[in-house]
Amino acid sequence: MNNVLIGFLASLFAGLATTLGALFLIFKVDFGSKSMPLFLGLSGGIMFSASIFSLLIPALSKGALIPVLLVFLGGAFFVDFLDSVVPHEHFIKGLEGPSSRLKMVSLILLTMVIHNFPEGMAVGVSFAEGISPSAISLAIAIGLQNIPEGAAVALPLFSLGMSKGRAIFIAFLTGMIEPLAGLLGVSLGILFTKLLPYLMAFASGAMVYVVSDEMIPESHTHGSEKVATFSFMLGFVIMTLLDNLF
Repeated sequence: MNNVLIGFLASLFAGLATTLGALFLIFKVDFGSKSMPLFLGLSGGIMFSASIFSLLIPALSKGALIPVLLVFLGGAFFVDFLDSVVPHEHFIKGLEGPSSRLKMVSLILLTMVIHNFPEGMAVGVSFAEGISPSAISLAIAIGLQNIPEGAAVALPLFSLGMSKGRAIFIAFLTGMIEPLAGLLGVSLGILFTKLLPYLMAFASGAMVYVVSDEMIPESHTHGSEKVATFSFMLGFVIMTLLDNLF
């Protein structure tokens, strides 16, 4: 099996985990008012650990220090640019980017494009050199953090009056961004081997930006800072364990 297919399938696996989280709606699981901070904190902790240990540190070991760090910052600036030019909707922060007449569902989908693209790209890039322990742990970690992320997408949509089936389908669509980004990431990593550490640094910077600019602030709402903080730390520990077990 070639590396392009492996990278695509790994990012597809990670993306489908979003649907798994949304399926909580079918089982009528009531997580209570603290569910969003918990889900966002857990996802943020996993993403942050993966960004550092599975992407940035390997990038630093393969590439030159200053260029890697500059590209890391470039990944953050890229997502910040998308934030400013693409209209998108957050459940807590509300509308960001230029004003738009798009429906809320479309705006939420655009939000998840911005969030999930670097995740899928990170998984794809990690498989550019073939199957490795760090690549496997990263794919599993992104998949794990997509479970609470899927719930964090579907539950608010359902609470706004959307049917369960449609809310789950929207969560599924947001997850399908990842295999597309993964295909791009693994293809670039194979075609331009010398750029691999910089692609990893770019994905890392983009993910760290999403965690810091979006997930942490949105998780610290409604007096649930401690829930968000400890779930973030738990997510960080889970990913760090995965990164060292494989």
